[in-house]
Amino acid sequence: MNETEHPEGEAATDFRCGYVALAGRPNVGKSTLLNALIGVRLSIVSHRPQTTRHRILGISTKPEGQILYVDTPGMHRGAKRAMNRSINRTARAAITEVDLAVQVIEAGRWTDEDAAMYAALSEQKDLPKLLAINKVDLQKDKTIMLPFVADLMQKHPFDEVYYVSALKSKGLDGLEKGILKRLPQQPAVYGEDEITDRSERFLAAELVREQLMVRLDQELPYATTVEIEQFQDRPDGIAEVHAVIWVERDGQKAIVIGDGGAQLKAIGTSARKAMEHLFERKVFLKLWVKVREGWADDENLLKRFGYE
Repeated sequence: MNETEHPEGEAATDFRCGYVALAGRPNVGKSTLLNALIGVRLSIVSHRPQTTRHRILGISTKPEGQILYVDTPGMHRGAKRAMNRSINRTARAAITEVDLAVQVIEAGRWTDEDAAMYAALSEQKDLPKLLAINKVDLQKDKTIMLPFVADLMQKHPFDEVYYVSALKSKGLDGLEKGILKRLPQQPAVYGEDEITDRSERFLAAELVREQLMVRLDQELPYATTVEIEQFQDRPDGIAEVHAVIWVERDGQKAIVIGDGGAQLKAIGTSARKAMEHLFERKVFLKLWVKVREGWADDENLLKRFGYE
């Protein structure tokens, strides 16, 4: 028996559990950090800003505690479309429901968007705030970091500062310890083997969308979303997934499909392999591309497509 099975026992006295928001402006590496912290590639990642559109829960269970990481979308300034406003609501709602917030920034950079995120976190009275300075491996001149952090802490006091590289999994042990000691003493919420509260259906849609973000040029990925029409386990043990890629115009549909269907085939192949790795079984994936003009401004469609 372990501590999580006997939370009322003496062994569980120091066991801690709580929700932790990974917050920050778009493209600072929050999703990469989540994946590194839980040891599973759960949250989709691309080099494009605003890849994350939904709240993703990642669960890390250790002998001393269970950390429930909430990967939040980056907040969009001047959000004009209904989808962007929905994403901002998701990001703001997430930070009202946590025990601790970790604001993630890029080494050597503090922008107006970073300041807006700090202001949003500060609206939550008595919420502990840690600062995770990410991508420190890319900072060539280390001497500028000390005055940068000193000035930052004077203007925006955090409880503690941690230097990390999410991509290279550096500095994560110290960050985890700093998080754990600030979480409430209480039993685990989830089982030891659980890594998220999201369904495989949701994750399948995200993995297809990841390939759209990675493979399509310029603004096109932002005009797409993915809907899973069917997800079932066949008697032969293969997960059969039918997904629709929604775009806003016929010209976009042609680009997603590509010459002779080559682009759509590449998207499907990569997404299927990612699903098989995450779901730990064979996947049969079938993709369609359909046009729905103005889907990103239709509140009913956004709800149908899973936007909170």
